[in-house]
Amino acid sequence: MNTEDIIKKLEELSKPEDVEGLGRFGIDMKNTYGLKMPVVKKIAKECEKSHELAENLWKIETRETRIIASLVDIPEKVTPEQMDLWANDFNDWEICDQCCTNLFRKTPFADEKIYQWTKDDKEFVKRAGFALIAVLAIHDKKTDNKVFENYLELIKNESIDNRNFVKKAVNWALRQIGKKNKYLNKKAIDIAIEIDKIDSKSAHWIAKDAIRELNSEKTQIAIEKKEEKLKKGKK
Repeated sequence: MNTEDIIKKLEELSKPEDVEGLGRFGIDMKNTYGLKMPVVKKIAKECEKSHELAENLWKIETRETRIIASLVDIPEKVTPEQMDLWANDFNDWEICDQCCTNLFRKTPFADEKIYQWTKDDKEFVKRAGFALIAVLAIHDKKTDNKVFENYLELIKNESIDNRNFVKKAVNWALRQIGKKNKYLNKKAIDIAIEIDKIDSKSAHWIAKDAIRELNSEKTQIAIEKKEEKLKKGKK
């Protein structure tokens, strides 16, 4: 499908009555067709991967076209400049997180952007930096523990940011690092304890929520199973 076909499809499937529902989740209601994520992803699957198509869809500035852009773009063709341009266009958490999950984490510039964006003043650019940490912690099975351990210092340094969508991303990043393996679980809990000593409401919330989840029986069992699976795979 080309850009025109995608727009036509979005218009056909549009459900204005669902737009208000999206707003309850903190999603921008101004430029959306109101489609649910499985529908958006199904449309993206019907498209061929194309960097040009992705750029054209991004320029249309609707929720659905921008999410589809992140799904059809080719990571190898993405530049640091494009990543900055898109990040500065983010106006809600959903498009931010979708871009980080679907596209940005797959580029060779993810680590560079983490260190850049986590210090940015813009709420959703900064969120993108921590969202990238979180999705890399979930999906990246090859990167050394030391890389994620270094990210913990970024998390600690920015834990005082009280903005809702930033502190939630900081917390998300901390929890996902702590769920990778036993070593990082201990390191994440240790840094969370340090964060909890900071005189900041957001820091206390981030720390206590992370400590509760990372120390939980459910998380500890999941880590044990993950490490057992890895050991079996190496035999």
